[in-house]
Parts: sequence; structure tokens; C-alpha cells
Amino acid sequence: MTYVDVVLPLPLPSTYTYTLPPQCDPRNIQPGSRVIVPFGTKKTYTAFVINLHNQTPQGINIKQIIEILDNKPIILPQQTQLWQWLAQYYLCHPGDVYKAAIPAPFKLESESRITWCGGTEPNPALNDNEQKVADRLMQHPYQTIAQLQKTLGKKNITTTIRKLMAKGLAQTTQVTTKAPQPHKEIGIRLTPAHFDLQKLHTTLENLQRAEAQKKLLTTFIHIADIPNHIQNHDTPQQSGITRRELLQQSSCTPTVCAALVTKGILETYPIEHTLTPTQDTQTEPLPQLSPAQQTALNQINDGFKHRPVCLLHGITSSGKTEIYTHLIQQTINNGGQVLYMVPEIALTTQLTTRLSRIFGTQMSVYHSRLTDTQRAKTWLQQLSDKPGKIILGARSALFLPFKNLKLIIIDEEHDPSYKQQEPAPRYNGRDTAIMLANLNKAHTLLGTATPSLESYYNARMGKYTLVNLTERFGHVALPEIQIIDTKELQRKKRMHGPFSPTLIQAMTQALERKEQIILFQNRRGYAPVLVCPNCGWVPRCPRCDVSMTYHRTQNRLTCHYCEHTCPPPTSCPNCGETNIIQRGFGTEKIEDHVQTLFPQAHIARLDLDTTRTRTSYQHILTDFAEGRTDILVGTQMVTKGLDFKRVSLVGILDADAMCTTPDFRSYERAYQLMSQVAGRAGRHQTPGLVVLQTSLTDLPLIDFVVHGDYFALYRDQMKERHTFGFPPYCRIINLYVRHRDNHVADDLADKIADTLRTTFGQNILGPDAPPVAKIRLWHIRKIMIKIQHNQQPTQIRHTLRTTVATLTSTTPYSGAQVYFDVDPA
Repeated sequence: MTYVDVVLPLPLPSTYTYTLPPQCDPRNIQPGSRVIVPFGTKKTYTAFVINLHNQTPQGINIKQIIEILDNKPIILPQQTQLWQWLAQYYLCHPGDVYKAAIPAPFKLESESRITWCGGTEPNPALNDNEQKVADRLMQHPYQTIAQLQKTLGKKNITTTIRKLMAKGLAQTTQVTTKAPQPHKEIGIRLTPAHFDLQKLHTTLENLQRAEAQKKLLTTFIHIADIPNHIQNHDTPQQSGITRRELLQQSSCTPTVCAALVTKGILETYPIEHTLTPTQDTQTEPLPQLSPAQQTALNQINDGFKHRPVCLLHGITSSGKTEIYTHLIQQTINNGGQVLYMVPEIALTTQLTTRLSRIFGTQMSVYHSRLTDTQRAKTWLQQLSDKPGKIILGARSALFLPFKNLKLIIIDEEHDPSYKQQEPAPRYNGRDTAIMLANLNKAHTLLGTATPSLESYYNARMGKYTLVNLTERFGHVALPEIQIIDTKELQRKKRMHGPFSPTLIQAMTQALERKEQIILFQNRRGYAPVLVCPNCGWVPRCPRCDVSMTYHRTQNRLTCHYCEHTCPPPTSCPNCGETNIIQRGFGTEKIEDHVQTLFPQAHIARLDLDTTRTRTSYQHILTDFAEGRTDILVGTQMVTKGLDFKRVSLVGILDADAMCTTPDFRSYERAYQLMSQVAGRAGRHQTPGLVVLQTSLTDLPLIDFVVHGDYFALYRDQMKERHTFGFPPYCRIINLYVRHRDNHVADDLADKIADTLRTTFGQNILGPDAPPVAKIRLWHIRKIMIKIQHNQQPTQIRHTLRTTVATLTSTTPYSGAQVYFDVDPA
């Protein structure tokens, strides 16, 4: 008998074993194939095969596989090796990695929600089983597979559901299909007649008796950020979202949406999604390199002969992307594939345009903002006989199946966005890319103007090749940086809200010259804090240990950790004071102040609130690149490698907040953010000016930024880290304990720390409450573990896992969640 070991998309510590059904030929199943398996009493999951053998497991009841989905593997051996390394190194479960890696259309769970989208007319092409499922879905939308199985009395209906989906009659957020087909999504947007705030207000009042329609319209206004589009004088065509997203977020049926379309409030339109550029041929030759760029390219190629990893340290606007294109062309000419990684999805918008001019349809794009079908299509293309030669994507692109990967480019390698925070696996995309390259015998190029201290240390120690590019392309001068002492200006009462007189004057002059401006404020929302001036009361999230941020566009208080919202208070609940004060400046408030100062200017905002839809990044950045926007206000999204020709002025509004974070990386991160955003100014022939506002003018870090002295920062921080024992002189693993009961969380964290001290001694720090000690009603405690380089990784992992498993198996702590964050960013 043939037994099959599989990995389930669940946080399970080991594989599970199943038998093949008698009618299945073992030759039709291979490691890397997907199978449908039962798990528990009623649930089914899509698992992937990791091993086949003839050894009968002892003492357990072996269940049969329900269905084999693939005749050929969709997961390659190198991927399996990488996933196993991820689970081992980052102390998570194989199922966590599998669930994160595989696109949703390749996974089907018994709790997946199915929606009917085939209309109400009879369909003679359906067989009896398909018609029964169709009837049920038309009567009761958003059914889970488990509910359909119970209602229809059928043990397994996954095959029927897949057939309906293949015909385009049903859809789900998690779909199993052997060959997902590209499709046109339906978009929803306001009709031009209703693209007006006053008209919308009247329309919502008229829908008082139609609660479902009002709910759906309100959800649409929020998700599509309609007030912001109207304020920016956008067109209704720029404010659309997918109907699927709207129905999911509002929990309304298609009928409700159709009613608003019939009333002329909303309208539908087809959305064309493209994964690759449409050019059939190259439209441009490779860019001509300057002598400095050519020297750097030669040094990189020479370095790859001796070491597999190279760090390209090139100042902002030095032309690193042009060097990347030459390396890509070299790799393609030699028959290899290239993975080009960026930290933020926003960067793919500009890079797709730039690279497609050279490489045309040889390039594909892969990131989490694509639809499930798009991601599945790219995955299958990589498995085909004609895989994509260039993949441009964020960290999730690491999981794609590569057949001949020879080069990985990691742009902005220092960026903390490469680190996955929630959920597991909490991996670092940069470090995982280096391991992926190692498994494929490929080269890795790390590129940045502000390297992470760990990468720069590795380069100076000879682990990586170090290549420096110290001049801007075209000999363009670096921007001038002016330091503004906000503490002194506030004492003299000369600050105009968040702006100094110097910044206002510089903005006025830039606008008069028809030049563009970027304003950087790393806080979103309108006011970070509301406070009662009488008793000091601050509205806090009932589920998290944080104050709530006021968003004026929605007139709501929002928790940025759990997204809980509520109306702003009209009076203080403690003392009855009605004059609640707003403190601090978020990007929304900055935008409002700028509009007041410069009413004729076209202003846009780039933050999480304005980029919730798939196309919003592209709209904002395209408008700015083409000159339709004069001033761009944003969070750290505006610091990441964007290239705009007409930007002459950058304003850093609050440097203090970046310098005072309680973390050993705070100075490193602050230098990186300020240097990167400063580098957006004067990148072409327009002279650049950076106005940096801070009350910490004597801080050495500020001087490092002004002079662009990265090496001074490196010397300063490495001396400090060596003294106190922080990376790169050791490794860090943070252990987090979460429990609904604050006392239980304390008690368990103390026991874990005491047990680990018998092995690690003084290298255990804590437990302590992190800066945000409660999120979504879970109380959190943190233990920091310093790992010395001479300690054995295998023994460390065994000790950590065993300690946690032993203590959490006892009754008082069985409801606790314990997880690890290895190499925290």
C-alpha cells in the first residue's frame, strides 16, 4: 500500500499521512502535487504532497485522500527546500509557509465562501449536481463548502464547485482549479451625477428605509475614499473598485448592488487586469552607462566570480536601476531567469513602466495587490515551457516556482518592509532571497543608498563584495539640506502649524517656478491624539492599548492596530468638557494645511488610507509623475526609490518622531528614511532643496544626514552595538506571549523566561510589556533572546520549541499564543 505524507495549510508541527484510494495509480501522484484530504470530522483542505512511501504508520487511523488535483507537481523541489528552511529558521510551522506561499486559487478549504455570479436565468448546460448547488447559492449567497455539503447531503462537492467556477458561474476567495483562467472583473464606481459630496449626503438620507443599500453605499464611499477623490478634483473613473471587493467588505448581496445601479447612483464597468506589459518587441535599447556606472557594473561582475552576494552602495540618483538593467540583460542572454524585488508595491508601478520599455513581454509582475486569478496565472506560467524571464515583485514573489533562476536583485535592501510581521512566517525577504539564490546556485545583488548595518558589516568583513557608486548620474549635485530649529521657532511663536517660515517660503518659490514638492510626515490620519484640556482624558481603543487617531475625511476615530472605529466624542466622558483638543499632525491634516496655504495648488496624499484599492498607487504616482499634482504629502511610502524629474523641494516635517523610537535600530532607521526622502529632490537638472524641521539640532544623527555621511553613522552605531551586544555582533529572537487574561500572560512569560535562563543565562532580557501591550484584546509580553554566534542553531531551536510546548500544554496556559520573531526588523 502507498502512503502519502502531506503538508496542510495549518499551523501543525509535522506532516500528516494518508493512503491513496484503491482506484488511484501511485504513478499519477508526485511530491509537489496537490491533493484534497479530510481533516478532523467534517473539514477538508488542499494539501501538498511531500513524500510517498510504503511504511505503515503505527497506532493511528489512516484516512484516504479524497482527490488528486495535479498530474504534475506545481511545487518544485527547490521550493520545498526553501519552505522547510523557512519553517526551521523562523521557528514556525510548515503549514504556515505553505499557506502564505500558495495563491488562494490553489487552496480549497471546507470553510471557503462560495458566491453565485451566474445570474438568475436557467442554465441548461448544468447537470443535476451543479444545478442543486446553483439553486442553493442563488437562494443563500456566501455559503461555505461545509454548509453546502450539509444542506445538500453530499460528502464531497468540491468537484462540482470547481466545475461551476471553471464555467464562470461561481467564485470564492479560496478556489481550487487545475488551470485558472484570466477573466474580466466587474468594477463599481459612482455615476458622474453623484460625484459630489452634497449630492451623496442627500442620497444617503433618501436611503434611510433601504438599510442594505445605504450600508453598501457607505462602505463604497469609505473603501474608494470618495471624499479625497472629490477634493483632489479626480474624475469618477478614477474612484472605482471591484464589485467583488465591495460585496465582501459590505457583506451585501449582488442584488443590493444592482439596485443602486438601477437607481443611477452606481455604475458598473469592466476591469482589465494585465500581468505583463503588452509590447511585442523592445521599444528602447539598454541605457548608456556613465563611466562610473560602467566601473560599478564591472566590479559587480568580477565580484560574482568570487562571492555569490554583492552589495551595491550607490548614493541616491546615482543610476543603480540602469546598472540593474544591464545585469538583467546579461542573465537573460545566458538563458537565466531574474527576480527583481522591491520593498513596496508602489515601486512596481514606476519600475514596470521603466523596465517594460526595455524588456517588453519578457517581464511579469507578482505581488499581493494582484487578484487571486492573476497570481495563479503567473504561477502556472512559471511552470510552463515558456516561463517569465523577469519577475518584478514584492517579497511574496520569492515563493514562485523558478526553473532556472540565476540572479536576484534586491532593491532598497535596507527597507524594513521586507520583513513580514503578521502572520507567520515572520520572514525577512532579503535574507530569504539570499537563501533562495543559494539553493538555485544564483547570484544576489543588494542595492541601496543607505545599507542596513548588518549588510554593510558583512561586506566590510568580506562575506559580500562591496561596490561603491559615489556620484549622481549626469554629475547632478546632491540637494542642499537646511536644518530648521522648530523648538526656537515655537518659542518665538513663528511656526505656522506644522510649517516653518523657511519651508513656506521655499514652497511658494517652487510653485512659482512650476516645480513639484514632496512633504514627508510619517503619521497618517488627521490628528494622532484627541485630548480633554480640562482633565487630560484621551480616547483609547477598547481592544488595544493605544490612543485612537482622528480621520476627518470619515469623521471617525480609528485604531491603526485593529481598525476599530467610532465617532469622535462631542464631550469628555470624565468631566463633560466640550472643547476637545486635537494634538499632532497626520498626513491628512498636513494636506488640509497645505490646501489652505496654497489654494491653487493640486495636492495628493500617499498613505495607507489613500491606497487601499489595487489601482490607487498607480493613479497617485502617475498624476504626480505627469505633472498633474504639484504637492505630494505622504508617509514613508514617498521615501522609497521613486524618481520624479520636477521635484525640487522636499520637506521633512517632524524628524524628532523618528529619532526617539525606543529601539536599538531607531537611529539607523531615521537616517535611512531622511536620507532616502531627501534623495527625491533635485534628481535631474532641477537643483534640490531639503528643509529638515527638528528640535534636536545638536543630535549627531542630524549632522550625518546633512553631510550624507553614512560611514560616520556606521562607525557610531557599530561602536554602540558592540558595547551593548546587538546585531550584527549577535542574533536576536523575540518571543511573544499572548493571552486574553493579563495575569496569565504575565505568569506564563515569567515561567518561560525563568526556564530559558537555565540555558541562555544573562542573554534573556525580559519579560516586558512592548510599547503596545494589548492588541485585539490579547495581552502581550515580550522576551528578547540574544543568540551568540558560537551557539548551535539546532540546539537553540530545540530548546525554544521544547520549552514553549511543555509550558503551554498545562491547563492554565493552554489558551495562550506563543510565537517567535527571528531577526526582528
